[in-house]
Amino acid sequence: MMMTKREIAHILSEIAFYLRLKEANPYKCLAYERAARALLTSLHEPHQLLTGDTLTDIPGIGRGTAAVIRELLVTGASKLHQTMKGSYPSSLVELGDVPGLRPKQIRKLYEEAGIRSVADLKTACRNNQLLDLKGIGPKVQAKIQAALGEFQRGQGYRLYANVVAEASKLEKDMKRLDGVERVRIAGALRRKMEVINAFHFVVTWPRGRKSGQFITGLQAIPNVSDVASAESTLVTATSPTGLPIRITLAASTEQDFHLLQATGSEEHLEQVLLRFATQGLDTWDKVRARVQKHSETGIYAAAGLPFIPPELREGRGELEVHTTHEPPQLIEPRQIAGFFHFHTDYSDGAATVEEMVAAARHRGYRYVGISDHSQSAFYANGLKEARIRQQWAEIETVQEKYPDIHIFRGIEADILPDGTMDYGDELLSQFDFVIASVHSRFNLSETDQTRRVCRALSNPYVTMFGHPTGRLLLSRSGYRLDMRQVMDAAREYGKVLEINGSRHRLDLDWREVRIAKAQGIKFSINPDAHAVDELDNITLGVTVAQKGGLDAGDVINTQPLSAMKSLLRNMRFSNNSLNFRNSPGS
Repeated sequence: MMMTKREIAHILSEIAFYLRLKEANPYKCLAYERAARALLTSLHEPHQLLTGDTLTDIPGIGRGTAAVIRELLVTGASKLHQTMKGSYPSSLVELGDVPGLRPKQIRKLYEEAGIRSVADLKTACRNNQLLDLKGIGPKVQAKIQAALGEFQRGQGYRLYANVVAEASKLEKDMKRLDGVERVRIAGALRRKMEVINAFHFVVTWPRGRKSGQFITGLQAIPNVSDVASAESTLVTATSPTGLPIRITLAASTEQDFHLLQATGSEEHLEQVLLRFATQGLDTWDKVRARVQKHSETGIYAAAGLPFIPPELREGRGELEVHTTHEPPQLIEPRQIAGFFHFHTDYSDGAATVEEMVAAARHRGYRYVGISDHSQSAFYANGLKEARIRQQWAEIETVQEKYPDIHIFRGIEADILPDGTMDYGDELLSQFDFVIASVHSRFNLSETDQTRRVCRALSNPYVTMFGHPTGRLLLSRSGYRLDMRQVMDAAREYGKVLEINGSRHRLDLDWREVRIAKAQGIKFSINPDAHAVDELDNITLGVTVAQKGGLDAGDVINTQPLSAMKSLLRNMRFSNNSLNFRNSPGS
């Protein structure tokens, strides 16, 4: 029997893990991780993948990874996978999901302490066995124990970016089922939460038609498993990648009521119900009887509220705010005119300056800001001054070739532990923009880390604060930082906070974005791209901005090119130069 896409993707992910364990080329590791994601979300079924160039036509799958996939489809095994595993037990793979546990540490734990699994590691920490290993003292063991706690909390969750395509495919598959009138994504995914632990759908299904007919159709969708009926209008299943699925079957007259319910959040729904309670409707059954034929907008109106966009339905005071103020016109990806923060092969990027600029131009952007790593980031091939000037010369050449997209010269400069920047002011002053970021000494106290960042923001040549909390979703908590003091410094010195669209970061957190917006702070939505396909991280950054309640006027890179040139120039001479309300243009 031919392997399923889920089984193949699992093996590709294991290959990536073992490559990292053996300290192989990091781009080769990324290639297998991308191929696993691309395969899971492709529209093709396994038997179709053996035809012609179907595999290599899927974005994210190259010739090397395609060859491994074909081998798995034909033989059910991969020689590379078997070779990479070598003498390592398969249970070692789960250690790769423990936040901050590097492959080199995993190998050390296995080879020197016989730790083969997460369970083994928990036991070793509990019994202080790690203290017997060279290089691991009480502090390191405590960090590992904290990471295990983070791992436990993240179990069952997936990154938003990693599940969107699968949800879209499930939506399309269900739309084709006999009797289905409409399918709508609900739940945390509709609210664009940064991590997801289940799929929710509302399916418009003819009143009186048996749910068993829908279940039969759902069972026929490839790789959807565990299909069952929890009650007459609720169907559960498991997605191709293993996430739980909850499907509400709703008559057309009640579809928007059920969509509101299935979207949540619980806290938001509680607030809405309290509004209805003032009218004597103190249960959702009573509300349903009153509003069952209403649209979502009509339901909010019946509660005396304006329509609340799904992204804002988190029960965090949105009803109080929007009773007196209309909800904002949330920013859309099409309003982003250009962006900053991406890396080329001068530091740790996979593509050249020209390849990245050409890709941005192809996507319709009017300007880009190149920002490779600074010299202290030796692990990322950070740039010393000679290579900076070499890059500037190349940028000039590429600019002449593509005059219809402007290239800003920038740098992602490390904030050193004392708060000074990685280069002196003389060199910093020659960049068009500077992103100040923390890439080291995450373990400073909150006081010292905050002082460090605030001092960096006082530098006149710093433009924005990159990935402000340093978090990696489901992997690493942010460093200890008093964000209120940081926001005060950003406002005082006229600096921009980055919303980093990397699928692993989505940083600044949307909760903090709401607070910063209320203080009048401006933002830049950036992709933090290290490869051409990661330029599309802009869309992910926009989801954070939407959840933060931002409109186009809150985000500097909705500005047209002429305004952006003026803004960056003026920021060098005036601290409070970010008070604009723009009409985005190109």
